[in-house]
Amino acid sequence: MLELEGGVRRVTFPLPLGIDHVHCYLLPGPDGWTAVDTGLGVPGAREAWASTLEEVDGPVRRIVVTHFHPDHVGAAADLAELTGAPVFQGAEDYAQCVLTWGGDRVLERVPEYLHAHGVPDEEIATFRRESQALGQMVRFAREPEPLAAGDTVAGWEVLHVPGHADGHLALVRDGVLIAGDALLASITPNVGLYPDSRPDPLADYLSSLELIERLSPRVAYGGHGVAIDDPAGRARELISHHHERLEQAAAALGEQPQTAYALSFALWPEELPTALRRFALVEARAHVEYLVHRDEAARSDRDGLVQYSTVSAAGATGSSSTHGGG
Repeated sequence: MLELEGGVRRVTFPLPLGIDHVHCYLLPGPDGWTAVDTGLGVPGAREAWASTLEEVDGPVRRIVVTHFHPDHVGAAADLAELTGAPVFQGAEDYAQCVLTWGGDRVLERVPEYLHAHGVPDEEIATFRRESQALGQMVRFAREPEPLAAGDTVAGWEVLHVPGHADGHLALVRDGVLIAGDALLASITPNVGLYPDSRPDPLADYLSSLELIERLSPRVAYGGHGVAIDDPAGRARELISHHHERLEQAAAALGEQPQTAYALSFALWPEELPTALRRFALVEARAHVEYLVHRDEAARSDRDGLVQYSTVSAAGATGSSSTHGGG
């Protein structure tokens, strides 16, 4: 555990994923602590939290989930049972959480989606196996207290910063931003387009970065990596990065329609594990759909296969361009 500015405590848990750790935070208050995010529900998560809480004075009074990704919400039920504290989560984010970890999205909707965007059958089979294993490590809290932008939690203002996740929330107080995965120091948060999500996540994310730039907090603490000493500057870097990626996506389009899976190799040509290739696919979709929504690219759907091309090519072949996000 590391003490940060203003008495904030950073708690770091290991992850058996591509990123090897996740940061959770304990925010001090007059009535006790506010825990922000909970880590993945790996075996021993409850015991790890119990050991951590022995190091702080006073109880955890509330738990805030920034977003429904497994490394942030996975041990929410464990921590709630351990502390007796209520869990707070955005309504939109909780709906995604239930759909993903308590519904049919992972094992039914996502495989259909991957097939429609060109992913080979063997990689879809791998996804099913990995997702079944991951889902067993997500124990989210049912019926959390709702949070929305503009609310306050123990003196911290709630921000809605979508992009990395539709309902992603962050907290800000006295120039300190608890950012979740909306802003990270050394890696670019994944901005992907998934089934049943908002149709233009990259536009959402650019707006979130602009909000952080305007607020210009003094420091930001993210879900991974080191503290960010210039959050506004980091937000500008990420805005520039995504505009460069948009240029690359536009340049990768041609007259022959191609799937988002194929486009992902143009944007990330290096060899990637199947899990990272899926992240590349959904991020390629987020970028090319941003172009579609601005009439700078065309999307066609033929026989259940979604493909993208230049606008001029679509006009020449009579392909249709639509604006849904499925």
